[in-house]
Amino acid sequence: MPNPAPFPYRNFITVRSVANFFKPRRKFNMPCRMYSHLFTVAIGLGIGFTLSSSARADQVIADDLIVSDSSIGRICVGGDCANGESFPTSIDGVIKMSANRNIIDFIDTSGSTFPDRDWRIQANENEGAEAFFIQDLTRNSTPFYIIGGAPTNAVFIAQNGNIGMGTTLPEGDLHVLGALPRFYLEATSGQKWNMNIGSFGFVLNDSASAPQNDVLLIENGTPRYALTMRSSGNVGLGTFSPSSGLHLLRDNGKGAILIEETSAGTLGQMTLRNNGITFFTLEDTSIADVDNSGRKWNFQNQNGTFRVTTAPGGPGEIEMILTPAGDMTIEGALTQNSDKHKKMAIEPVDPGEILQKVAELPVSSWMYKDNADLGIRHIGPMAQDFHAAFGVGASETGISSLDTSGVALAAIQALEAQNAALEERLAAQEARAQLQHDLIEQLLQRLADFENNGGRP
Repeated sequence: MPNPAPFPYRNFITVRSVANFFKPRRKFNMPCRMYSHLFTVAIGLGIGFTLSSSARADQVIADDLIVSDSSIGRICVGGDCANGESFPTSIDGVIKMSANRNIIDFIDTSGSTFPDRDWRIQANENEGAEAFFIQDLTRNSTPFYIIGGAPTNAVFIAQNGNIGMGTTLPEGDLHVLGALPRFYLEATSGQKWNMNIGSFGFVLNDSASAPQNDVLLIENGTPRYALTMRSSGNVGLGTFSPSSGLHLLRDNGKGAILIEETSAGTLGQMTLRNNGITFFTLEDTSIADVDNSGRKWNFQNQNGTFRVTTAPGGPGEIEMILTPAGDMTIEGALTQNSDKHKKMAIEPVDPGEILQKVAELPVSSWMYKDNADLGIRHIGPMAQDFHAAFGVGASETGISSLDTSGVALAAIQALEAQNAALEERLAAQEARAQLQHDLIEQLLQRLADFENNGGRP
């Protein structure tokens, strides 16, 4: 692999390697202006550090070179190294680079059958940031970069492989410690999300929106299994074992759901959709779970009809059926409120007048248009005629069964009054007829007696 292009650094180390680090013929080149000759420091198995300035030839030491005695064993490389360079007294075996630019290049001259990528370690950019970074020279990228002034323990790798950020005691694979720990995710297309922990708790934030939106908040102290997603796809709220697609469980009297829309307008806020009969159940677990106990009530769409049924129940246990035509069938009696304590503006009516209006009210046989295909017929007045005659009801297009029964009762009372009057007249006529009958009987008897006496009184 060719050497990297020249660069304007006063101090650098080039590490050349063939195949792997521990094979011979490795050479470290360290040009330094402080030397007027070539000097190679060989360390380990065939490793050499070359110190040079203006010399044109390399000096190669074909053996290991060890810099060491009982108190020193240190090397300074760079144009700013001084005679009597100071080193940390508490540390042996120091290699020091002293110049206005410091780099170490790893140039791998292996063949194509071996890994041969070139790398560089550099301290500070030429005309940029104060930083320590590692470059991939082959790809011309910088995969590792530390800006100057980074805090202590910015990145810490523990013995067990756990990584700490801001801590030397990472308790997980990745442990972030800080006043407001945050993970920030940004796509090159512009999407931005961050996860953070604040005084409230855990927050997932859409950072690309304006304003930024907290789309998920989990407050500190959130109860166990507040949200559970199982492999079945079931979601539990307050339960580890959801038994349906969405299962909400509480034991504190707050197992409820509120769907709220604060803007004005019409909105269908709940839809139950199924390819077949669909229903929802209201269940009171305090009632015995037996047939027709009322423990469960189903509200369902079955074959295009709305039904209210008990569950469990026997076959055909359908308490109410409502058809699309508006026809309603109930299993029991219909009771409408007629409590006098719930009424006002109470006025007496004239039964005779009502009877007269009933007599004049047109009554027909007819069908609802929605039931034309079923051929279902009914008998009764038109709502408009009924409303015009009696002036009752909410509108002129409907008739309340309370009104029809009230009109019928008033008409019956009028008929009863008429019948009573007729019966009274009949009784009087019968009394007169009886009197006449008695008189005739008396006259006939006297006539018979006269004839029996020979015409003598």
